Amino acid sequence: MKIQFYKYEGTGNDFVIIDNRSGELKANNPKLWEKLCDRRFGIGADGLMLLQNKKGYDFEMVYVNSDGKPSSMCGNGGRCITHFAKMMDVIKGNKVHFLAIDGDHDATIKGEVVKLKMKDVTKIEEKHGRFVLNTGSPHYVEFVKDAKHTDVVSDGRTIRNSATFKKEGINVNFVEIRKNDMPLLRTYERGVEDETLSCGTGTVATALVLAEEGKATAKDHCDIQTMGGKLKVWFKKNKNSFNDVWLEGPVKMVYSGEIEIK
Repeated sequence: MKIQFYKYEGTGNDFVIIDNRSGELKANNPKLWEKLCDRRFGIGADGLMLLQNKKGYDFEMVYVNSDGKPSSMCGNGGRCITHFAKMMDVIKGNKVHFLAIDGDHDATIKGEVVKLKMKDVTKIEEKHGRFVLNTGSPHYVEFVKDAKHTDVVSDGRTIRNSATFKKEGINVNFVEIRKNDMPLLRTYERGVEDETLSCGTGTVATALVLAEEGKATAKDHCDIQTMGGKLKVWFKKNKNSFNDVWLEGPVKMVYSGEIEIK
């Protein structure tokens, strides 16, 4: 059986996207998804998404990490599949309303820039200068003096597998506040079990922590430099909660092709 696939990236966070509106492929197929995401024996990606029909929505986004297992919300993935849906004429205008694992999402498209509405955040836990919050996926945020020389894989893996977080896992973000420049962020992602060049929900989590600490680049948004590019997070702050949160940045369809599966 041959599968038509599309390779996308959003600030270096890369994905395999498959149009499954026919329902031909079963979403619960972890061995196949892991194989397709394998960078040596498959296409290679941080995660895989199925575009599916869903009554009452423009489409449904089904997301799995590169380990083939269903995961929580992926912000950059949501931006990429929005662009894909537009390219496939699933949507005619520049606005979209779709369903993901954490609920409803809206998005707008302007060329290769996609702005995605994220969930509200009502709670940020802080302990000894480390922060934990959920932006559709669980995140740990820590300030570091030198993000470029932080051992993200080793330190991130240690935190992700610590007694506190091992059962459910957590994504680990290391952010550096830089003079005369936007904050620099590096992220270790669970499910990928490695550093990714960018993480959408991690960028949102980090931006909201920066806003909570009075370190965002503006009152209503925060620009963040990831290893794969620049992202912007918009928000409205109300005491210790955030609503009207949007993740904005570029996406690109890298290539498409067919792969034979058995």
